Amino acid sequence: MNPEIAALSEVATWPDADRRTRIVLANQFSTAGLHEDGFTFFSRLSARTPNDGLLMALAGLFQSRLPGQTEAAIAKLDAATSLDLGLPHYYRGIGLADLPECADRAETVIADLEFVLMVKDQFPPGFMRPVHAALSRAYDVLGRGEEAESARSKAGHLITDYWANPEDGFRFVPERLVKRAENVYVAQGYDFSDVGFIITDAGVVAIDAASTPEHAAAALSRLREITDKPVTHVILTHAHGDHIGGLEALTADGATVVAQKNFPHELAHQNSGPPPLGYYLPQGHSRRLNVVPDHLVEDREVLTVGGMDLTLIPIPGGETDDGLVIHVPSLDIVFTGDMTMPYMGSPTLAEGSVQGLFQAMELVMDLRPRLLIHGHPALSENYTIEAFPGLLAALRDLNEAIEAGIENGLTLVELLHLNHLPETLREHPVSVMPYLVTRDNLVQRVHRQRTGYWNTRGEGIEHYSSAEMSNALNLLAGNSPEVFHATGLALAERGEQAVALHIVDLALVSHQDDADLVALRQNLLESMVAQNQMLNPFKFMHYASRSALELNPAE
Repeated sequence: MNPEIAALSEVATWPDADRRTRIVLANQFSTAGLHEDGFTFFSRLSARTPNDGLLMALAGLFQSRLPGQTEAAIAKLDAATSLDLGLPHYYRGIGLADLPECADRAETVIADLEFVLMVKDQFPPGFMRPVHAALSRAYDVLGRGEEAESARSKAGHLITDYWANPEDGFRFVPERLVKRAENVYVAQGYDFSDVGFIITDAGVVAIDAASTPEHAAAALSRLREITDKPVTHVILTHAHGDHIGGLEALTADGATVVAQKNFPHELAHQNSGPPPLGYYLPQGHSRRLNVVPDHLVEDREVLTVGGMDLTLIPIPGGETDDGLVIHVPSLDIVFTGDMTMPYMGSPTLAEGSVQGLFQAMELVMDLRPRLLIHGHPALSENYTIEAFPGLLAALRDLNEAIEAGIENGLTLVELLHLNHLPETLREHPVSVMPYLVTRDNLVQRVHRQRTGYWNTRGEGIEHYSSAEMSNALNLLAGNSPEVFHATGLALAERGEQAVALHIVDLALVSHQDDADLVALRQNLLESMVAQNQMLNPFKFMHYASRSALELNPAE
């Protein structure tokens, strides 16, 4: 079984499992096309807790996708909505809408999903795209064409707020200005990263500066609806391009730019590295930047602006070695930047420190803040201060398992397939999701840092180009694109879309004009986009750009 699904399946059976874990698992089953497996899993779990409306609704949803099971599935979905409001109605509406003619229950679909839209703030982010898609089908069935067309304009099959295109780059959420505390705001959805603002008596302190001047200016323009005070300081949490590229838009009033002492070294490292993943930066913007801060922070110091004290704390690692944490003691808030970014440094660069991350997490916990504000919406939602104790314990446990595996000669793939789940997570349900989205990336980072380019088991000793591998596989396939196509389909039906995509990519080297292979590749890419929408935004961004998928902001 897919390691992510295997891990989520185990965690979802724990007595105090978080509902989000079960929702994410359902998405992974669904996007992998494993409807029978999903039905079996959630039916068994629902039987153990028969009063849980979510579990019964998920069992009914997957059952509705199995041949000959429609009547029993609808009975389950109806029963689920009698147990709980909210998610059971969501899943009943979605499930019924997928059936031919909505199984003569189009009115139920509309009632369920119009209710969901009324209380959408109580749902996980991103759930509304499928709601609009399902409503459009139900409106069509009832001949309500104008409403169907309106719903279709907002529809989509992805359960995420992500939106992306070459011109705008990648965004996690629709544009919004979120108030996090008195006089503390975060501009989200204007860029790949967030921009924080602290309003003081003397002016505005900005935390980070987005990817481009245009994006930073748009975020600042939104803040101008609240205050016209000048930006006096811009504090850069680290030197990644999505946090510093728009600096000039925030320094027009002569703001002082502050960064950590290792900032110049980190910036040079960024500028010398490979191109970033697709959609990371909008088209036409250089990834090589020239930023010279006015002040570099070497040791912990206090910056006082307009009577507000900001404690600037250099941290030893995490994503980069130039991290700067900003503590606002009067508000019990800590701005962490990308300290706990799940990728342990950019996936395309040699950076990131596991031990530095552990030290930084301890440092932040010692500050005892009530709120952490990270550099991206998904981090602020998942890597909460409440999740830190369990997450730190679990990551230390994982690191020990990785080091032991390396000492025993395990390859990277073998380490990833250990599917390591520390027992401590049972006592910390809120730490499960941040652990799972960090796990594989931490494994890869530690393996890369602790091993050479050869493994004694043979991994890495020889390298083959795509053309060489394609020629070899073509011999096995008897020069038949149909064989490749059938293999790709068979792998996808088993939920192995990533392997199927690799095979099809190799097949297209030898059969680049085969229409069936081209179409299958597109379907597999879109499946990989969907599979990564709740767990891995960098993979999502990679597959979205490869498939030329363009998404508008969710409504």
